[in-house]
Amino acid sequence: MSKNSNIFVRSLKELKSTRCLALTALLISINIALDLMGLQIKLPPNLRIGFGFLCNAAIGMLFGPVVGMMAGVCTDVLGYFAGNLTMGAYFPGFTLTAVVGGLLWGLWLYPRKLSVGRAIGAKLCINVICNIGMNTLWLTMTGGKAMSALLALRIPKNLLILPAEVVILYFAMKMVLRFYKMLPSTQNGECAATDQAS
Repeated sequence: MSKNSNIFVRSLKELKSTRCLALTALLISINIALDLMGLQIKLPPNLRIGFGFLCNAAIGMLFGPVVGMMAGVCTDVLGYFAGNLTMGAYFPGFTLTAVVGGLLWGLWLYPRKLSVGRAIGAKLCINVICNIGMNTLWLTMTGGKAMSALLALRIPKNLLILPAEVVILYFAMKMVLRFYKMLPSTQNGECAATDQAS
């Protein structure tokens, strides 16, 4: 248990870093822009892979579950206000899903321990817990449809796109780590928590 609490403490300490705050804000804005522009890979039959999850995964991988959860709240709320002309009424359940997603990304990928197994585990947990479980519940509550009817559609869809999402996730996170290591470090020890994890 102390190992898990240590992850949360280390992630909380990341918030003292200007680098953490700046990169998190940048990734949140990229995520919102990707969603608003509707950039995605469309696969037959009626399957699509968006790219916003890569920003959430990068935040969790670089800065841990605490920052990931906070970024989830910010992404969902700011994304709602940025695209409120095309969206329905705000529903806090989807914000809770974003928080759980940030937690899962941070638990699986922090501190920058990327492997194929971790990428598969993280994306599988996100798809099962957040996309299939929580979002189906919220859609049932807000749309009035039977959960069993939604599950019959959402389970195969999420499982079919899982391999492609894992491949995209793995290679995108490799690039994020490469770019992150190229960033100059600060002189005053601001990134001490992140440097210890490397």
